Amino acid sequence: MIPQPGDVYPEKFSYLNTPILKEQRDCHMTHTSALVHDLLREGFDRSPMFNGRIKSLGPRYCPSIEDKINRFAEKDAHQIFVEPEGWHTVEVYVNGFSTSLPEDVQYRALKSVKGFENVKFFRPGYAIEYDYFPPTQLRHTLETKLVNNLYFAGQINGTTGYEEAASQGLMAGINAHLKINEKEPFILKRDEAYIGVLIDDLITKGTEEPYRMFTSRAEYRTLLRQDNADLRLTPKSFELGLATEERMGRMKEKQDKSQRFVEFFKKTSFVPDEINPILEEVSSAVVKQSDKLFKVFSRPKVTMDHMLSLNSVSDFVKENQLNSEVLEQAEIQVKYSGYIEKEKNNADKLHRLENVKIPESFDYSKLKSLSYEAREKLEAIRPVTISQASRISGVSPSDISVLLVFLGR
Repeated sequence: MIPQPGDVYPEKFSYLNTPILKEQRDCHMTHTSALVHDLLREGFDRSPMFNGRIKSLGPRYCPSIEDKINRFAEKDAHQIFVEPEGWHTVEVYVNGFSTSLPEDVQYRALKSVKGFENVKFFRPGYAIEYDYFPPTQLRHTLETKLVNNLYFAGQINGTTGYEEAASQGLMAGINAHLKINEKEPFILKRDEAYIGVLIDDLITKGTEEPYRMFTSRAEYRTLLRQDNADLRLTPKSFELGLATEERMGRMKEKQDKSQRFVEFFKKTSFVPDEINPILEEVSSAVVKQSDKLFKVFSRPKVTMDHMLSLNSVSDFVKENQLNSEVLEQAEIQVKYSGYIEKEKNNADKLHRLENVKIPESFDYSKLKSLSYEAREKLEAIRPVTISQASRISGVSPSDISVLLVFLGR
């Protein structure tokens, strides 16, 4: 099999002072073949996905091996990733071979995959079928509209994936707690977190197949970066009583140091003689006169390592004891400042519509200027704000204008 090593510099899963992974085990990659596909086809008539016992749609983004063979009949090989289950076990997870075929068919086919000639099964693959309640019946808090104090989270709302379920469970738990304590609900907006995008998509658009969260679903993905997740969400978590003071303190320190470092680049000048060797090295146009470091650092091929080779920059880093997280944050703020600013402005415009609330008992049938489809969708989903209404499929900009006029905006 082909070794698939981990990251050269593995990242942490937490912003707390947790140790960084020192040792890793490789995953491996192998492929199915025409022979494997023929062996699998022999069992199609016994597969519940093919013989009609399972009627629902499977997740689009992780189809079973029989689904792949059937849908992509022209391909004679599919990738399989072999992932160790832990340090002290011989068990591996076979990613790319999920199946509902009978055990004897699975075994014969997997033994024919390169590298699996001596495979032993702990558990055969299996299929699941789950049902869901249309998530358009929920509020942004994940409380059901029809039954007070009943919250739904996870696959019941039509999502697939552990992270999607975990994030909904977190939000439903927070909001259930806030409600019984008669506090304001906690709702994350689309420009604040992927959780906000996920929940808004579900309750505004609904879903016809198991929903998976992708970066492409977020219109503000330049703002929703992994490097600033702590800056976006720790203050909110702290207010709710979830994040500790230690965590909040670490976040504030990172934020303050990053901002000071960006300001340093904006205020500090360079002379052509010290910067031109760097520009020549990266085939970027040389400069003839002094300017601010921010300007030259903004160039595409100029990296933080180049900047650190300048005495003024390395001195500032040492004096202020800046760690790699701060350096990364500052570099992103310099490199993408124009794009980040533009996206913030777009988000601010949307927030103005977010502030225009629609009364809960609003009668859409009175507005004859609305298209028939818009009336039908608005009546079914009952959006809370104009902003949410604008994201409903079938509600046009002219329908939004009608609503704004009627609401006196």
